[in-house]
Amino acid sequence: MDGVAGAELPLRGNPAAAPPGGEGARSAVPAASGGANPAPPAFEARGSGGSAPGSRSQLFELRGRKGVFEAVTDFVYLPRDGWAEVTSERGGRFALAGARCDNRLPARYGPAADVPVELRGAGNCSRQVNNFGAAHTFVCDRLIAVEVLTPGGNWSSYPPHKHDTHAPGEESRLEEIYYFEIAPHGDTPGVGYQRVTPSPAGKTDILTEVRTGDAVLIPDGWHGPSIAAPGHDMYYLNVMAGPPGEPREWLIRDHPDHAWIRGSWDGQDIDPRLPFPRAEDHQ
Repeated sequence: MDGVAGAELPLRGNPAAAPPGGEGARSAVPAASGGANPAPPAFEARGSGGSAPGSRSQLFELRGRKGVFEAVTDFVYLPRDGWAEVTSERGGRFALAGARCDNRLPARYGPAADVPVELRGAGNCSRQVNNFGAAHTFVCDRLIAVEVLTPGGNWSSYPPHKHDTHAPGEESRLEEIYYFEIAPHGDTPGVGYQRVTPSPAGKTDILTEVRTGDAVLIPDGWHGPSIAAPGHDMYYLNVMAGPPGEPREWLIRDHPDHAWIRGSWDGQDIDPRLPFPRAEDHQ
């Protein structure tokens, strides 16, 4: 695959996700790898920062994971104007998340063991965030990407919040994509729900059922909750990017009608079903 001019991207083992804002750098993230044991390298990513396959290339081995709920995964970052080829003898899936960008950074490998795992909320608002491409954990030009895992029956992305206005030190302006996978219960497919309500910056108004493979585009608006039905754990890949000339940071503003919920978490425990297993638990 040839890198689109002006974009950066991280490669992970998950289904493909479109880059907010179009062209840019990319990251590849393994979502699921073929075979019962992903310990040997499941994917190979070969690429370079040059714009043609004849450029000097680098080879990255990705171990991946059996599924998005099974482990934190490693990933590869591909800069703008680069190219990459992803191969796998056993097959699998990977996510390609990208964003428009201005600066060309080096191609890099991100080990699973270095991905910071954060537990947010409490009680039935507990969720896990795998900060593989967060603004404070991995250097990119404009791309921000994280994974969120929510136990069945919990509300995530709550209280509703927004990041559609540039207010230095208070709020970032970021477009966002949610890509979902919902765990089945036996032969019953999983289901969840996503809400977005209009903010002064736009008119986005969504209340939708989400299933594995669905994506919700959020150019503006108060987003949340992301609701995991009882018995069906929810995964979503968040991909964000802001306009040029603004800092790469994740600053959100809670909805004033619902911000009080954060105070109710004091004294509550994190859901005991968290954290979901890390990569080292499966080696």
